Amino acid sequence: MRYCLQCGSDRIDTRIPEGDNRPRLVCASCNFIHYLNPKNVAGCILEWEGRILLCRRGIEPRYGLWTVPAGFMEIGETTTEAAARETLEEARANALDLRLYAMFSLPHISQVYMLYRGVLAEGQHAPGEETLETGLYREADIPWEDIAFPVMTESLKLYFKDQRAGAFAVHTGDILRREDRSLEVRHHQI
Repeated sequence: MRYCLQCGSDRIDTRIPEGDNRPRLVCASCNFIHYLNPKNVAGCILEWEGRILLCRRGIEPRYGLWTVPAGFMEIGETTTEAAARETLEEARANALDLRLYAMFSLPHISQVYMLYRGVLAEGQHAPGEETLETGLYREADIPWEDIAFPVMTESLKLYFKDQRAGAFAVHTGDILRREDRSLEVRHHQI
């Protein structure tokens, strides 16, 4: 950060403000504290006749790879509204009967994912502006090696496991980057 969002000064320091316990960006001119917080991502795992809606990304990061419709929340949205909006934008699809399915923290990239499961309205979908193609996939047909993000792979595996068991749980956990750059998934019980 080069300039204070409050007063415009270029005198930004990193220090622990009084009453806090973490280093923060603080304006030396007006003492405004600039909090940097994780980004929230919301998306949908939508089913139609036993198949799941996937989108092939038409933007970076991970151009050309597959994911469920998801993206960053906007100011003033609920997580459910964000998930439904992203589905409409990326797959021109309407999401019905949304229920929280998975929440994963990814501290190494400062993101929190909230995925909802639901029904794809009338099975209708088409690529949006940021999507190369959309498709409905059974578990055996999913392009597992071409899934864009580890959090999506983990969520889809959990989804199909729950689907086979005939009961859906709400899953929470953390996806952590180890020192060797590999990822570790830790699940939590609700």
